[in-house]
Amino acid sequence: MTEKETERENKDRARSGRGTSWIRQQFGRGITYFLVVAAGIMFYFALLRATNLTDVMWTVVDVLKPILYGLVIAYLLNPIVKQVDRYLVPALKRKMKNDEKAEKFSRAAGIALAVVFLLFLIAALFNMLIPELYKSIRDLIMTLPGQLNGLGKQLNRIYADDSAIGDIIKRALSEGTDMLQNWLRTDLLARINDLMASLTEGVIRFLSEVFNALIGIIVSVYVLFSKEKFVSQTKKTVYAAFSSRNANAILHLTRKSNEIFGGFIIGKIIDSAIIGVLCFIGISILKMPYVVLVSVIVGVTNVIPFFGPYIGAIPSALLIMLADPLKGVYFIIFIFLLQQLDGNFIGPKILGNSTGLSAFWVIFSILLGGGLFGFPGMLMGVPTFAVIYYIIQSIVNRRLEKKDLPVQSDYYDELSYVDDEGTYIHRDKAPRDDGEAEEKTGPDKP
Repeated sequence: MTEKETERENKDRARSGRGTSWIRQQFGRGITYFLVVAAGIMFYFALLRATNLTDVMWTVVDVLKPILYGLVIAYLLNPIVKQVDRYLVPALKRKMKNDEKAEKFSRAAGIALAVVFLLFLIAALFNMLIPELYKSIRDLIMTLPGQLNGLGKQLNRIYADDSAIGDIIKRALSEGTDMLQNWLRTDLLARINDLMASLTEGVIRFLSEVFNALIGIIVSVYVLFSKEKFVSQTKKTVYAAFSSRNANAILHLTRKSNEIFGGFIIGKIIDSAIIGVLCFIGISILKMPYVVLVSVIVGVTNVIPFFGPYIGAIPSALLIMLADPLKGVYFIIFIFLLQQLDGNFIGPKILGNSTGLSAFWVIFSILLGGGLFGFPGMLMGVPTFAVIYYIIQSIVNRRLEKKDLPVQSDYYDELSYVDDEGTYIHRDKAPRDDGEAEEKTGPDKP
């Protein structure tokens, strides 16, 4: 084969290769366009069927409720298990030759202690709450006729009064009585069936939630036994699915979230328990009615940040006022003083700065979480928003560090700025206009 033929053959191969590459490129672009259009169409139909997708999601959540309850219970009981392992494992390893058996025995003892503590706490609460609730309802029924008689005597005195104020009150009472009678005849009678159906559905739902919680306790035992294995599997999956840098960032965020949620939830439970006990002691000394019931209400609602004390104090004050109006006023004053003690001393000592949020963002997260998810949103809104706040703060600080700019917010006051070259100018070195300089350093100024 001559040199010209060899050169011609090489050119033909090159042209053939370019043609094949061009065809592959066009084919790849066509596949990309097709996938983009297909994804857009699927997203469009997903939006059209958003309601159905939401229903499916909530159905899955209802089915997995025992698992969710188990994860939550395991998370709450984990500090007890960790403390038992911390003290019991070294002692067992000194006495037992097999370290693995010592760890398993310690884990079993820790889980058993945690579950017994949980069941004892639930039983104690029900044992205190149910008899007190029964007693409160019985006393209310027994004292209600006397209160109604007293109200009737006062109304008779008003009707006997011929003054202008008495006429206004008579007219208001007459209109209110007519409205009440119309409501009883029309709305109440028509909705009795709906109310009974709702009541029956509510009882069934409550029993279903209790059953799910009992299964959740069993699930939590398995989770606590194998928590290290689950953590290792999750960590392995994260490193397999993401790059090393992103995987490390995700794991760091997970540890920080656990620190925020754990510190907030555990601290808030301890703080609420202390407030409940102090409320019990205080209203017992003041000899107020419904001592146990009111203390439990105040302690439980105190778990909700900021608004919790008021949520628990309002129905408790009304309940006490039905028995003794003056003691109801005393109770409001006592709760105000108790919450001042909690907000300024007890809460900061226990919680510290576990969330890193200011008062404004705490209120914002509670209102947003409560508006979207109700009571769970009010409870978990603060630590959830704290995690989001931490993520945004980390991103902002990282971008500022890349630009060689300070990350502390105090550096960005009214006079400090960053010039067009990207250099930070502190307020002490920032130039001021002549008017301002003259005002501060002029001869007429001291």
